[in-house]
Amino acid sequence: MNAIEVKNLSKTFKVKIKDKGLKGSIKAILRPKYKERKAVNNISFNIEKGEIIAFIGPNGAGKSTTIKMLTGILFPSKGEISVMGINPQKNRKQLSYKIGTVFGQKEQLWIHLTPYDNFKFFGAIYDIPESVIEKRINEYRQIFELDEFINTPVRGLSLGQRMICEIVASLIHEPEILFLDEPTIGLDPVIKEKIRVFIKRLNKEKKTTIFLTSHDVGDIEKLCKRVIIINDGHIVLDDSMENLKYHYLNKKIVEAKMNTKINLEDIDGVKILKDKDYNLKLEVDLTKKSISDAIKLLDPDKIIDINISNTPLETIISTIYKGTK
Repeated sequence: MNAIEVKNLSKTFKVKIKDKGLKGSIKAILRPKYKERKAVNNISFNIEKGEIIAFIGPNGAGKSTTIKMLTGILFPSKGEISVMGINPQKNRKQLSYKIGTVFGQKEQLWIHLTPYDNFKFFGAIYDIPESVIEKRINEYRQIFELDEFINTPVRGLSLGQRMICEIVASLIHEPEILFLDEPTIGLDPVIKEKIRVFIKRLNKEKKTTIFLTSHDVGDIEKLCKRVIIINDGHIVLDDSMENLKYHYLNKKIVEAKMNTKINLEDIDGVKILKDKDYNLKLEVDLTKKSISDAIKLLDPDKIIDINISNTPLETIISTIYKGTK
């Protein structure tokens, strides 16, 4: 059985039309006009148990709407959803015992309570025995080094501390699927890495399925083996990270430090990204020009240092968003 099965899923919202000519009029108030907007348009995908997948797209693409339907917050206009064999719309309470959710921009903790009291509270909601709750709190206490702030009211925590506590609270009942919506937004690199390491560990040791949305390319590249990209309500790509890079890495970045100033111009297959003082940065299209030919343009005898790298994943994803390759 797959962890998540989605078939021909759509969600349509009614959006009020703003008529400037009738703004503030009685007619506009009593007889407002609406138009339909499809936030999600006939998408289908399956996710196996134990997968870590990135579900990404530009702002307004339909990511959050899809997550809300998968977790039972929104009802679909059309289509079928199964999460751990459960229909989220018909059995949301039953589903809540199987899933955990973390929304980076929405708090679920009670800010006047301490993290410890929050964890106890969430454990009680899920009918977890007192001894089991204490055991799990102590486990996460050690993993995330919570001692420094576990008894500080949530309103007094830093963003990074709060986000760690949000994740712990979502895991108290040991869900089989964890939905993470921008879990590292606004966090410093140290906290980001700590969260990424823990997510990997959670997936490896407990086989927890991870459904991740993030604009942070580091999250995607370091955690996910599969990427689903949604844009304008449609799935535009569903592939492994390995294949994504293979098919789109037909360009290389060449950075060179020269011992003298040289004058280059864009030619077919080679684009100049930077030319300042003695430093050059080129983008080489491998379908048109080889790396060795590109280096010859620089005059190898004048090169002091050189670095050749792949196109950044961020650029690849941005290219797919724009619908070009």
